[in-house]
Amino acid sequence: MQSSLLNDNRPAILDGPPRERPEWSEPPELWNALESRVTQPTQVTLGHAPSFSFEMLTLIFLLLPLVLFVARNVYLKKFKSGKNVCVLVLGDIGRSPRMQYHAISFAREGFTVDVVGYPGSPPRREISENARVRLHYLRPPPDLQNSVPRLLCYVVKVVWQTADLSWLLLRKRISDSLITQNPPAIPTIPVCWFYCVLIQAQFTIDWHNYAHSLMALSLGENHVLVRLARRIETTFGRRAKNNFCVTKAMKEDLEKKWAIQAKILYDRPTDNFRPITVAEKDEFLCKLTEKYDLSVPCSPRRFGFIVSSTSWTEDEDFSILLNALQEYEDACEASELNLPDLICAITGKGPLKDFYMAIINLKNWQHVTVKTPWLENEDYPKILASADLGVCLHTSSSGLDLPMKVVDMFGCRLPVCAYNFNCLSELVRHNENSLVFADEKELAEQLKMWFRDFPNNETQRHMREKFQETMFASQQNHNDWHENWKFNVLPCFRE
Repeated sequence: MQSSLLNDNRPAILDGPPRERPEWSEPPELWNALESRVTQPTQVTLGHAPSFSFEMLTLIFLLLPLVLFVARNVYLKKFKSGKNVCVLVLGDIGRSPRMQYHAISFAREGFTVDVVGYPGSPPRREISENARVRLHYLRPPPDLQNSVPRLLCYVVKVVWQTADLSWLLLRKRISDSLITQNPPAIPTIPVCWFYCVLIQAQFTIDWHNYAHSLMALSLGENHVLVRLARRIETTFGRRAKNNFCVTKAMKEDLEKKWAIQAKILYDRPTDNFRPITVAEKDEFLCKLTEKYDLSVPCSPRRFGFIVSSTSWTEDEDFSILLNALQEYEDACEASELNLPDLICAITGKGPLKDFYMAIINLKNWQHVTVKTPWLENEDYPKILASADLGVCLHTSSSGLDLPMKVVDMFGCRLPVCAYNFNCLSELVRHNENSLVFADEKELAEQLKMWFRDFPNNETQRHMREKFQETMFASQQNHNDWHENWKFNVLPCFRE
């Protein structure tokens, strides 16, 4: 009976208007609930599913860094060799001798080496023909100097270099350590630091000079880019695992100004820079004519031969040398001091070369000849060893670095006339191992003194022998680059 009543009432509830409630024994609450569910529109609650999705997304977001961290560690553990070093210079690799020496020394000690930099001059054979060394060349940024404002050109260049350098570092084999040269600092140092953090590599800076001091030569001390470079050097220098520098003066300055602890790594000549025999010298001088259009008579020696090398930048004022050569020319014209004709070879490439070549071409000298050859790597040590005197015009934008060219000349036992600046005495000491001058007048007097009665001046010969015996006496350390490097650098990469 109860079942029949339910069956009879369902159609009425579902298909038509509600009837009078039958009198039955079920509680009225049940009838009210049933009627409400059928007659009222169905309401769908949408909050529960999104709430569930949000919680899942939050969990994934929180776990993703952990998953990536674990995956990175597994990847690094699998593919890190333990003895791979990246040697990086944001410049022409072939014109960066100190960084090339780093790479060669690492390879000699059993490391695999990735050398990163720009193409241009060919690197040393010990790098290009070494199975342990791989060269990775960056793409030069577009040249926009004559198309857009200077600041915009620099911004585009930095963005390009940042992207290109980052991509190259990430796609080459994984490094355990990275050593980069400073300067330049922008964008090299921040990019290299971030890469080292990402792959858990040891970050090292080799301070050749200060980037901000070089930039200040053309932009001024208060330029925004100069201040940015100084901030980058300060910030990331403190975060580097190791810092090396080229002088005691720079070490003290880094510690005093920025609280950066650096280790001195003096430049040293490699085995290629050595004295050569008289026969080797004559043979090389005779070859200079056909190879570099530089004629230096082999025998008899009636010409004086001086050599200088430069990167033709603002920190070397070659007008000093040119004015001294003019005074030497005048002395020859006046038949003073029995001076020989002089041949001056200036090697190197750089932005100011055309400027100085225009000045040289205006000279109508009869007793002085100036040539500017670009030498192959194997010929540069030979021309130093064949010269009678070297000239260095390096002044240092910071006053804290030493000229590498003098180190190379000393390796070939070539006495030098060096322009005086703050820390030069760490390498060159006047009348002890070479000569130091303060202006063009002093340089002219030294040239005339050195070549008076050449080549039969006994005073000059004794002075030359004295200088050769004490060339590295001011630096009480290993005279050979690799031995010096093993003592100062290698222990830091074996920790």
